[in-house]
Amino acid sequence: MSSATFCLLLAAITPTADPITVKDALRPFNLFVGKWKGTGVPDARGGSRVKEFWSETIEWIWQFKDNDACLFGQFDKNPTYATIELRFLTKTQQYEMTLTTHAKTKEVYLGELKPGKGKEQVLTLDRTDDATQTVQRFVFTLLHHNRYLYRLETKPIKAASFSRSYQVGVTKEGESFASVPTGPECIVSGGTGSSRVTYKGETYYVCCSGCRDAFKENPEKFIKEFEEKKKKESKKE
Repeated sequence: MSSATFCLLLAAITPTADPITVKDALRPFNLFVGKWKGTGVPDARGGSRVKEFWSETIEWIWQFKDNDACLFGQFDKNPTYATIELRFLTKTQQYEMTLTTHAKTKEVYLGELKPGKGKEQVLTLDRTDDATQTVQRFVFTLLHHNRYLYRLETKPIKAASFSRSYQVGVTKEGESFASVPTGPECIVSGGTGSSRVTYKGETYYVCCSGCRDAFKENPEKFIKEFEEKKKKESKKE
C-alpha cells in the first residue's frame, strides 16, 4: 500500500470534530446584549466615506425564529448603517453579518472568530463589492465584557493589503470599565440574566426582550435545554 493511499484511508476513518452549534458559536457575543455608545474616528488615508468624527449608540438583542438565532443591533446616529445582524451558518461553520444602510440596501459579510492578543477575540468578516471592485472588511475586537472595537478596512480586489477607513470604540452604557458582570444565567442565551420570567410557578431569568419573547413562546424547550446543560456541567465537576 502506498503512503498516499494509507493517508486517504486514515482520513476516511478518523473522526472529525463535532460542528459548532449556533448557540455555542454566538456565545462569545452574549456581551453585546444591551445598549452601547460609540465614537467613530475616520481615517482619510483609507478613503473613508465618512469624513468627520461621530458619536452613535447601538442596542443589541437576541432574535429567534424556529431553529435560527441571531444577534440584532439597532444603530442610532451611525452615519451609514441602520441595523446589523450577526448569525452563525452551521453548514459552512462561518459567521454572517448583515448590515442594512439608511438607504435600505444590505451588505453581507462572512468570516471567522479567532484568538487575538491576550484574552482578546477577533471576528474578521469580508465581502466583495462588485460595483466598486473592492474588498471590504469589518473587524470586531472583543476587549472586555463592556468594551469592544470595530473597524472597516478596504482594498482594491487585486491589491495585497487593506487600508483602514474608520474605527469605532464602543463601551457599555452605564457601566464602568472595571465592573464585572454578576447575576443569574439567561435561560435562553446563557448570558447574564437581568429580568425575571416565570413558568408553572418557577422563576427564571433572561437577558433581553428577544430572549423573553422566545421563552414565552416555548418555555419547555428552553427549560429542558437549561436543565440538560446543568447536568453536563455537574458531571464535569
